[in-house]
Amino acid sequence: MLSFDHITRSQKNSSGIDQDHQDHLPSWDLSDLYSSPDCPQLQSDLDKAQNLASQFIKTWQGNLQTASSQQIAKAIHDYEAISELLGRIGSYAQLIFTTDSTDQKNTQFYQHISEKTTDISTKILFFSLELNRIDEDTLNEKLNDPALQVWKPFLDSIRLFRPYQLNDDLEKLLHEKAVTGRNTWSRLYDETLAAMKITVDGEKVSLGEALNKLSSADPVTRQNAATGLSSSFTKNLRLFSLITNTLAKDKQITDQWRQFPRVDSERNCDNMIEDQVVDALVNAVTNDYQRLSHRYYLLKAKWLGLKKLQHWDRNAPLPDDSDQNIPWEQAKDIVYSAYQEFDPRMGEMIKIFLDKPWIDATLRPGKASGAFAHPTVPSVHPYILLNYHGRNRDVMTLAHELGHGIHQLLAAKQGYILGNTPLTLAETASVFGEMLTFQSLLRTQKTKEQRRIMLSRKVEDMLNTVVRQIAFYQFERKVHEARKENELLPEQIGQFWMQTQQESLGPAFEFTQDYATYWTYIPHFIHSPFYVYAYAFGDCLVNALYKVYQDGHPNFQDKYIKLLEAGGTKKHQDLLAPFGLNASDPQFWRKGLDVISHFIDELEQA
Repeated sequence: MLSFDHITRSQKNSSGIDQDHQDHLPSWDLSDLYSSPDCPQLQSDLDKAQNLASQFIKTWQGNLQTASSQQIAKAIHDYEAISELLGRIGSYAQLIFTTDSTDQKNTQFYQHISEKTTDISTKILFFSLELNRIDEDTLNEKLNDPALQVWKPFLDSIRLFRPYQLNDDLEKLLHEKAVTGRNTWSRLYDETLAAMKITVDGEKVSLGEALNKLSSADPVTRQNAATGLSSSFTKNLRLFSLITNTLAKDKQITDQWRQFPRVDSERNCDNMIEDQVVDALVNAVTNDYQRLSHRYYLLKAKWLGLKKLQHWDRNAPLPDDSDQNIPWEQAKDIVYSAYQEFDPRMGEMIKIFLDKPWIDATLRPGKASGAFAHPTVPSVHPYILLNYHGRNRDVMTLAHELGHGIHQLLAAKQGYILGNTPLTLAETASVFGEMLTFQSLLRTQKTKEQRRIMLSRKVEDMLNTVVRQIAFYQFERKVHEARKENELLPEQIGQFWMQTQQESLGPAFEFTQDYATYWTYIPHFIHSPFYVYAYAFGDCLVNALYKVYQDGHPNFQDKYIKLLEAGGTKKHQDLLAPFGLNASDPQFWRKGLDVISHFIDELEQA
């Protein structure tokens, strides 16, 4: 089959999508959640959640201070049942929305469900607030009861927010107004991106397809795609700047009321990770910019025969890298074999995902760009979304998201509350799955040139995961700190972007001014402030973890599966201890970054 970038227009459907390629790609079937948005079961579950919440309020509101340990354990169990029911309904609405956010019926349904579930969850918000008002000594005494001890990780996670908790009325107000505040701005952002049409070579394509063209072997195609993207980002720049300013100010107001000490404090609490650990990671990566990205991209410029790289050359394949189209069936075999080789138990779980309609890889107008694995609820199963263009990077994305899927399946046994893994550890299985797939493919390369191409692809993926994400984190900090003083002009936000990109990518690049708008398409900045460092955390952690595996650590596979099964029941210190690793040790990050550096060493010598 011809590669995606070289298919003629006559071979594409009206959306610019290769129909022949499309016919082989799976779409998910969401009926395991609900058969349709208007099905009786969904309305019945909404009614059931409402009734359970009403009973929960009557039973527990105002009574937790004097409740016994077993009564509190029962209350948490009841709370979990309501939360899982709301999670099931909300997951379905979100997945419908991401399937095609340009469909007004989908957006209306999504908003309707958001409002309904927020209304119910607001009513039971008192629960975590009252739990946090139980004094430390009293709670510690109650935790001696095994019935409550089971829920200690949940209690620990909510009590991290205890110093920042407001009174009940304010908490309810903030929670309820999110529907017409932060959530609505995020929805506007998503719908704008989904509806965006980028003009490339006289043809209008989706954002995802235009971004995909930045990986083309043809430099003219890359530049034209960049020109089209820059034009569209510029046209929407005032809107994206308004959304960013509004959400940054919204966050600042809430942070001030809660008295969070840093702009990333809420995220760090949510991730159950200490500020000093985040700082150690950020400093380690920033200090290694020159050893990693600067060094690699100077090599890449030489390989491409360029004095300077332009921003559209960052993901360009090497001259001898054909990056031929990889059919979906072949991609499935590649990823399955890598996981199966590591451990047959993993292979069996991968096979379930690949055999069942749990993956949506189809390219279609209005579909969310990028990729994710949604855990939904333990009583169902995860769903995976990606946009498969047949490139090597898409195969790695499949391996990544299936790693998430395995993690979510294994953690489901902990239940809806305790199965929720912090972001920093949630990237472990996904990045580890990528590494397994990469190493499996690397072993099959027969020539030095093939190995060099494979290593360069991996280094670029790692730089995108580590260096680029830490640069994103630095950009976010600058935006949120500066927003405390004034509303930021689009040019100011662009300056922060250019500064952090130049610092991280180094002297090999000559950035044109139009690159100052490229912050606009990164959804994490809108949906999940400071999410991005979790990718770097996960990559460095996995690099260290994979080295332990390579060194023949005893019973590694069994210990690794137990790590994933733990879900949110253990902190990173406890999960890494069986492997002799400690993320609080500054040298830990050096071990992870050394793996990237050693790959670059090999490329320099090739």
